Amino acid sequence: MPASVSAAVTGADTAPAHEAGTIATGSVPVAMVLPKTSESPELLRIRHSMSHVLAMAVQKLFPRAQVTIGPWTESGFYYDFDAPDPFTEADLKAIKKEMVRIIGKKLPLERLEVNRQDAEDRIRGQNEPYKLEILAGLQDPITLYTLGEEWWDLCAGPHVANTSELNPKAFELESVAGAYWRGDEKNAQLQRIYGTAWQTPEQLAEYKRRKEEALRRDHRRIGTDLDLFSIEDEAGAGLVFWHPRGARMRLLIEDYWRAAHFEDGYELLYTPHVADIDLWKTSGHLDFYRESMFGPMEVDGREFQLKPMNCPFHVLTYASRLRSYRELPIRWAELGTVYRYERPGVMHGLMRVRGFTQDDAHVFCLPEQIGDEILRVLNLTERILSTFDFRHYEIHLSTRPESSIGEDAVWDLATQGLIEALDRKGWSYKIDAGGGAFYGPKIDLKIEDAIGRLWQCSTIQLDFNLPERFDLEYVAADGTRRRPIMIHRAIFGSLERFFGIMTENYAGDFPFWLAAEQIRLLPVTDDVRPWAEALQTQLAAAGVRASVDRSGDRLGKLIRTGEQQKIPVLAVIGEREAEAGGASLRSRREGDLGLAPASALIQAAVAANQARAAGLAIKGAVGSATATLQAP
Repeated sequence: MPASVSAAVTGADTAPAHEAGTIATGSVPVAMVLPKTSESPELLRIRHSMSHVLAMAVQKLFPRAQVTIGPWTESGFYYDFDAPDPFTEADLKAIKKEMVRIIGKKLPLERLEVNRQDAEDRIRGQNEPYKLEILAGLQDPITLYTLGEEWWDLCAGPHVANTSELNPKAFELESVAGAYWRGDEKNAQLQRIYGTAWQTPEQLAEYKRRKEEALRRDHRRIGTDLDLFSIEDEAGAGLVFWHPRGARMRLLIEDYWRAAHFEDGYELLYTPHVADIDLWKTSGHLDFYRESMFGPMEVDGREFQLKPMNCPFHVLTYASRLRSYRELPIRWAELGTVYRYERPGVMHGLMRVRGFTQDDAHVFCLPEQIGDEILRVLNLTERILSTFDFRHYEIHLSTRPESSIGEDAVWDLATQGLIEALDRKGWSYKIDAGGGAFYGPKIDLKIEDAIGRLWQCSTIQLDFNLPERFDLEYVAADGTRRRPIMIHRAIFGSLERFFGIMTENYAGDFPFWLAAEQIRLLPVTDDVRPWAEALQTQLAAAGVRASVDRSGDRLGKLIRTGEQQKIPVLAVIGEREAEAGGASLRSRREGDLGLAPASALIQAAVAANQARAAGLAIKGAVGSATATLQAP
């Protein structure tokens, strides 16, 4: 049964933002992509306190380093420094050693409440200009924490009472990254030291194990190893190039998505990639989303804008003629590519890019249809995600914020419709009071992957704003003109990001139905290659993605290469197999399947594709056919 979650930004690619202004230095800190950890008050106090110990150690070893901010994170802590020289790996080792020494001194961490002038005098005495800026943004009373008698910082806490509560064997300094002061690229570039801290060495060891597993599953490495995609600097950062294998897999995903939507009563749209800038003024995106939009381009004396969203195009399609209440609900879906400006420091593989394809859909319905339509979306979401082996979710329902539009009665009806749909579905959730969008309440869904990480993907949002801005209407049963309710909905979030999540979930070991190359035929000698070629032709005619290894390598190397490339089924063909008109099969998921005739292999592969199976359908069909073949 799904639990609760807090969720994402409306109408947007649902990729999680990295810390503002962080500069990528080869990889994103792994703490961002590890499984969700227990955020117990004790762990938070340990990590917050450890960040102060880190800052004290840095300033002890590097007196010219100035401190800025140093919070805890989900799996650790960090601190930003303005230091004259870059920190090195050797520096991190020295800093850790100094931190262990500070912990061993059993220093108290004490909270002091001071007036603003006292705080300013303290800061000026230390020549810490960043602290002055921080102080200017604080409200009275001003609090600071001392660490022994040697070090202090502006802080609201909480902390442990004494460094003796920190375990010197349960923390680690992990990496250094660049970060801009206040997250603004126009400000000074700082150095951010990341660390992790736990209560016991065993917890730290488990964290490291999960970190190694996350690195093993990194979709960027797998994408390169399996030749699925690339991001070419010559074309610009954040733009994805799909290679033949990745493109084949993307097509399979898209074809399944389209078929599922047709079956669920949707029609498909194709809309432009650009529009007159006035459209984005009317929709409100230019006012509320300008920083995430690319600059306009001039064509024939008019300004055009690359689309950051598909929503206004679907609205214009609805408004192309007057609609009747009898036509509602209208369900339209589109795999629409959008473009958003992401700062260089937050782009990360497929997870956050500048050009991506949303699996967007919009439902225009009557107010009384909201509950049924939301339930329908939930059912479709569950169906599609489970096809890719995502079956555990966390759900959050966000209600009306203080700053919002629309009548109370409509908000109440919309929120009740979401609640009834979740209750009818049987999904548990938590309510995020006031966390909805300014134009309507929403449901957000995170999926849990194979190693327990949560990823924001699906979102369902009710909108009263765009129908109002674009004056959308339908003719009601009594002949009056009324506004439809608009439901925004994405299941994958974006194809690019979902592909990255899926790749890490499977660790590149994709199920049979989804693999770009499903079967690789391995001829042992040149004499049997004609049969391998003929079998490949038969498989291709049946819609099975098969290839013949023509390298001429020895069988052992052929098998190792196929395993490294994570081919689901390797079909060895020697003289015995060629004479029998079949192949000896090795399945990644089922092991050795023995000798199978061509007809059984084709039948099993077709059945597995139809069932979107990981491999069990192959084993069953081939097993029975093989038994028949080998019977006396």
